[in-house]
Amino acid sequence: MLHGRRAVYRIAGDGPPVVLIHGMLNSSSHWHDVAQRLAGSHTVVAPDLIGHGDSAAPRGDYSLGAHAASIRDLLTAIGIERATLVGHSLGGGVAMQFFYQFPERVERLALVSSGGLGRDVSPMLRTAALPGTAALLSLTIQPRVLGAIGGLGTRMRERGMSSGVYLQAVARALRPLENAGAREAFLQTLRSVIDVRGQRVSATDRLYLLETIPMLIVWGERDHTIPIEHGLAAHRAMPKSSFRTLPRAAHFPNLEDPDGLAAALLEFIAETEPSPPEALADWGAVLEGRSPRTRRGERALA
Repeated sequence: MLHGRRAVYRIAGDGPPVVLIHGMLNSSSHWHDVAQRLAGSHTVVAPDLIGHGDSAAPRGDYSLGAHAASIRDLLTAIGIERATLVGHSLGGGVAMQFFYQFPERVERLALVSSGGLGRDVSPMLRTAALPGTAALLSLTIQPRVLGAIGGLGTRMRERGMSSGVYLQAVARALRPLENAGAREAFLQTLRSVIDVRGQRVSATDRLYLLETIPMLIVWGERDHTIPIEHGLAAHRAMPKSSFRTLPRAAHFPNLEDPDGLAAALLEFIAETEPSPPEALADWGAVLEGRSPRTRRGERALA
């Protein structure tokens, strides 16, 4: 219980902490296969974001900042002060926001098919941000429909069709929306980052701040939800970052290629040193260098 509300997380392994942050309509369970591979050498923590999975879905704030603060409070409650953060899709935006708010608590940062790096996003998510979606979801999210989607995904996987994993992930993600509270939490989270024109929140103007920590960007080569070009552009903006692609994966590398994603994460962690808290001591100088004051502004203050 965190602040009087249910906050669910899964934990495994022993060693340096790694926090896995899931995407929209996902939960900590989507990290299961990756977490099992990391747990041999790390303490792996995978929270259910507020309004997702089995965590409470209160009426309130579902912004990136609120999600980041709730993860900070959870980690504090279970005794983890610093960790490597890994964020998928929406979770990538949450991970970056966590760094901006609590930089001293981040040792490394890995973004997986991350949101927050450009405007483009799938038409399905843009449509879901339209008014009236709540009523539509209440009519269409039915056990029979979700069972049919999941069953089709299973049959496709049995026939060797990789897209079956995607359908199974969609069915699993939509199942919690049978609950009215979960539907409201989903729409509030969605509308905090996406509107009909695409992603509303972007970190591209402050990526230079991320150069103070080891950074890995991973993308599925078949991703049609968030374009791989977003990851490439972020990598170009941060020359010290590492960039990896997973040919077998689309937007859910943690489900479509857990072996490849886990291997990339383990290699990244092994080859980099955690950023020490004092590395951010000159953050003010970095900001000042990138944010020069104009003479007009100085006269106005005088």
